[in-house]
Amino acid sequence: MSVLSRRDFLALSTSAAVVGLAAPAGAAMGPNDKYDLVIRGGEVLDPSQSLRARRDIGIRWGVIETVQEAIPAERALKSIDASGKLVMPGLIDLHSHVYPYGSAIGIPADELVQFQATTTVVSAGDAGVNNLAALRRFIVAQTRARMYAFVHIANNGLSAFPVAELYNIDVAQTEACAMALAENADFLLGVKVRMSENVIYKHGLEPLKRGIQACEMCGWPAKMMVHIGGVESKELMSQILDLLRPGDVLTHAYSGAPNMSNVFTNIVQEGKLLPAALAAKQRGVIFDVGHGGGSFDFTVAEVAIPGGCTPDTISSDIHVFSGNSPGIPFLPNVMSKFMKLGFTLEQVVAMATTAPAKIINRAPKIGTLQVGAPGDVAIMELVEGPVSFLDTRNNKRDGKAQLKPVQTVINGVPFGRPYQAPFAVR
Repeated sequence: MSVLSRRDFLALSTSAAVVGLAAPAGAAMGPNDKYDLVIRGGEVLDPSQSLRARRDIGIRWGVIETVQEAIPAERALKSIDASGKLVMPGLIDLHSHVYPYGSAIGIPADELVQFQATTTVVSAGDAGVNNLAALRRFIVAQTRARMYAFVHIANNGLSAFPVAELYNIDVAQTEACAMALAENADFLLGVKVRMSENVIYKHGLEPLKRGIQACEMCGWPAKMMVHIGGVESKELMSQILDLLRPGDVLTHAYSGAPNMSNVFTNIVQEGKLLPAALAAKQRGVIFDVGHGGGSFDFTVAEVAIPGGCTPDTISSDIHVFSGNSPGIPFLPNVMSKFMKLGFTLEQVVAMATTAPAKIINRAPKIGTLQVGAPGDVAIMELVEGPVSFLDTRNNKRDGKAQLKPVQTVINGVPFGRPYQAPFAVR
């Protein structure tokens, strides 16, 4: 009789859960059955299916039942007119701060929906071991948006912000972090660490090493999300990049923030891309935008992207401070900035849907409008015309188009009208 390791058992359990969740919600529709909601008349843009065409979407029992050229009006219990609008999978924000009342900078995820069209959000290190259970029990449990998290390597997460969480390295307890990962494998994606000098002071690689160790102890393939921007030295930046494993996430990849001595120590130095950055990209490290209020510089992106370090995922780093900053880092606006940088509409939508969905890898078929996927839909308007974009260092770039949210649907239930009764059963 063979004995399964903990890792094998978790892998089998996860696979079984995904198979179960991917099963149809109910019996096939009969000719007289009605869709709970039809989104009609829009231009469907779904990178997961290489689809861009005028389609109607029928949602029933919380999942997408059909995507077809036209659904008769009499087949819909409720409808949303999306004529002249883009209809895409609900956006996924891989880096956000959505732990209100517990992280000092968090915004309620559902308050962001009208500005971001996000149906799935990831709390990027708001909680550490000591306050993770409260995030799960009191925030996630009453939030309509899907929520996952990276747990902070510091025990108290960002609860002390703006006081730096890792000046005292003793708060980075590896075994406690590994235990949190082991006990929350369905909810957590991995470990977050902020490697800026003004966060970790002179601790060098130690915070990152402890985070990686926790990931490797926990019994499942947890990822690191590593925040850069103003690291202590140019040498340390290359050393951080060299430690990152395939699948780990480098967030604030295009930061231009200086260190405490006002030296630029990020992936572009003296106008040149670090060889260690390109090597990290080539071995499978995920480059995430994480715009925020101080972490995106056009001049860095304009060197790094042609040099081979293109973004894999576009995220907002939205929080109570960045949300009030002139760079306006709400996710659709950040996506629009990358269209200015030469990416197509299809590419920026993929970087905020299918790409982060692969990293999350928890719910079946999120980031897609495939039949059987959860009824998560973002209706957007592509406003064409002159628009000015600011980065977080007051560099200005002029663009020709901007994405703006119109309406968002999560699990088949719209934010706003048409309301359903009962409002929700989830």
